Amino acid sequence: MRRNTFIIAEAGVNHNGDLSIARKLIDVAAEAGVDVVKFQTFRTENLVTQYANKADYQLNNSSENEYQYQMLKRLELTREMHIELIEYCRLKGIEFFSTAFDKDSIDLLVELGINYFKIPSGEITNLPYIRYLGSLGKRIILSTGMSEMAEIEAAVQALETSGTLRSNITILHCNTEYPTPMEDVNLKAMVSLRDTFGVEVGYSDHTQGIEVSVAAVALGGTVIEKHFTLNKNMPGPDHKASLEPHELKQFVSAIRNIEKAMGDGIKKPSPSERKNKAIVRKSIVAARAIKEGEVFTEENLAVKRPANGLSPMLWDKVCGRSAFRDFAPDELIEI
Repeated sequence: MRRNTFIIAEAGVNHNGDLSIARKLIDVAAEAGVDVVKFQTFRTENLVTQYANKADYQLNNSSENEYQYQMLKRLELTREMHIELIEYCRLKGIEFFSTAFDKDSIDLLVELGINYFKIPSGEITNLPYIRYLGSLGKRIILSTGMSEMAEIEAAVQALETSGTLRSNITILHCNTEYPTPMEDVNLKAMVSLRDTFGVEVGYSDHTQGIEVSVAAVALGGTVIEKHFTLNKNMPGPDHKASLEPHELKQFVSAIRNIEKAMGDGIKKPSPSERKNKAIVRKSIVAARAIKEGEVFTEENLAVKRPANGLSPMLWDKVCGRSAFRDFAPDELIEI
């Protein structure tokens, strides 16, 4: 069986700036059995100008009377909130993870003991950010939404030249539309990323439902990320494209089942089906009464269940031989 897929439950900003909601999200993630619960760490003033417009999906799911800056400012997690959430994760037996969107946020997560980092899709062309993160020599998950292959190559090279080993980089295929239309998923691109860069790959899933993530695991993805929420109808930019608690459980269960189902690739009878061989395969039997000395022919032989006798693959060796005793109809032939 393949090793476990690393499942990231993306709480993101679905806490709406409320620590009690963030704790409930941690509860849901822990109960679902994911590997880590991930938040987002940023200082709004470092991330966006005061007059940057929202994306369409943000406009559809939040107030139209504000810029990105005002929306994101409400969703910031303070240093103290990070410390509380890390401790709460420890109590719940789940790992805390967060995406840092700027240098100050990277420094905060390093200070708090985070040992690997995710580069979000929007930062893949942020060379100073990539160089700084690469210089830390940490494990990196690189998300590639909106990217061309040349841009991904440039980011990987920047990480390597800054001090990060390619073997420490996992690349996630991603589409940044929330929710992603099925016709825009292009999941085969994940395989292309693996073949092109020679690294482990995965999928950051913004589709509705769980089937694309399950398919990504079947195609060899080793890291799967999915947004989740307490309720899709909550106010905020990402709730609509997130899984609710019962769906997150189904998501984890489906991925773990696919891991088991993938097997080792060697075609052989499984332990559970070996007992069925004798029942559903067949043997050479007498089609009618056969007398001692009579020649076996296609007319007096038949192939029927069970498979306790001579295999039908020996048909040509049996035909033309003489019966050494009498055989009753349906009796297993012996030679």
